Amino acid sequence: MNTTSTLSKQPSFAEAAHAFDGIARLNHLGVIQVDGEDAAKFLHGQLTHDFALLGLSEARLAAFCSAKGRMQASFVAFKRSHDQILLICSRDLLPVTLKRLSMFVLRAKAKLSDASDTFALWGLGGSAVPAALPAAPWSQMHEGDASVVRLYPADGVARALWVAPAPSPAPAGALMAEDLWNWLDVKSAVATLSQPVFEAFVPQMLNYESVGGVNFKKGCYPGQEVVARSQFRGTLKRRAYLVHSDEPLTVGQELFHSSDAEQPCGTVVQAAAHPAGGFDAIVSMQTSAALDGSLHAGSASGPMLTLLPLPYPLLDDI
Repeated sequence: MNTTSTLSKQPSFAEAAHAFDGIARLNHLGVIQVDGEDAAKFLHGQLTHDFALLGLSEARLAAFCSAKGRMQASFVAFKRSHDQILLICSRDLLPVTLKRLSMFVLRAKAKLSDASDTFALWGLGGSAVPAALPAAPWSQMHEGDASVVRLYPADGVARALWVAPAPSPAPAGALMAEDLWNWLDVKSAVATLSQPVFEAFVPQMLNYESVGGVNFKKGCYPGQEVVARSQFRGTLKRRAYLVHSDEPLTVGQELFHSSDAEQPCGTVVQAAAHPAGGFDAIVSMQTSAALDGSLHAGSASGPMLTLLPLPYPLLDDI
């Protein structure tokens, strides 16, 4: 798909007269707390990433899948102590995720609970990110009672997740509107699953293997065979992309390609208003739809979408 002319119309980062240095309260996220000496072992057998080797100085991006390999939730996960792991996920998926995960505990010495009211979650942008936090995504450091996790940057803006007990003072920094943080989250191109796209994708359809969300060397977990087969057989026909629209985009909205007015070619996964106008979104769609022709939201005659470059490289199929 030729995006040279349309990309030049995309509102630039410099044109957005907003301060990206600051802190944003993340009310749309919740916390599942996993306690017990088997916490890491239990999660290792349920999620797409390695938890057996998880230390106190790192975090994990991970997915919880159905037996068919379809994502039911995504997490940023980290240890607050050797026997406690927090799973940060979309709040609208937390109740069903907590219920299903708890069904698999069986004899494991692990207790799961909804700790969303126990912890305060903030997004840190720009200079609000502690200088001592290692630069690699998914690094973790402790700052007093707070856990700070390095996230993928967005348009060159450093970002981090700050999690601390609810009574703790807010992190230092000017207050940033949550809508602005949501846009930065979209621009990072690392998708957070939410209810409208429950069980819609295998992890690779959201590029999770390319942003540290899947470990192909670990043991079994629900859906592992499907996820591994998609990777090793080189059959990845859907990927995550960034797009811009002059019109509003909504999660779960279907995308259409100019070559086929009847069958959708993709789905909006995460969307946010661009601070300088229009909407940006992470979409999952057929790789063939990105080659030529035009993309439209809602129908083949709907608003045209501009394909934007991803901020990270995709791993080749194995």
